[in-house]
Amino acid sequence: MYCIKNYSTVNKLGITVSTKLGGAVQRNRIRRRLKEFYRLNEHKFRKGFSIVIVARQGCKTAKWDELSRSVLHLFDKLNLTVRDDLKKET
Repeated sequence: MYCIKNYSTVNKLGITVSTKLGGAVQRNRIRRRLKEFYRLNEHKFRKGFSIVIVARQGCKTAKWDELSRSVLHLFDKLNLTVRDDLKKET
């Protein structure tokens, strides 16, 4: 995953899936799953970033829980998640 600040009030999301991961049907399924993960969890992420998710081989066979945990971990690692403890201080 890559991200850069875009100084906007919304996030821009890009998803890339290599042809090495399979045919069009498999690639589109991976893309749909990643988009759905982002849609369901968008409220947890900080705004104002351009984000590119690069799908890897594990996305093909990952169950929904594994995929969600993995991508959420990447968002945490890049410090893109909104922290609950920061909300409570204000």
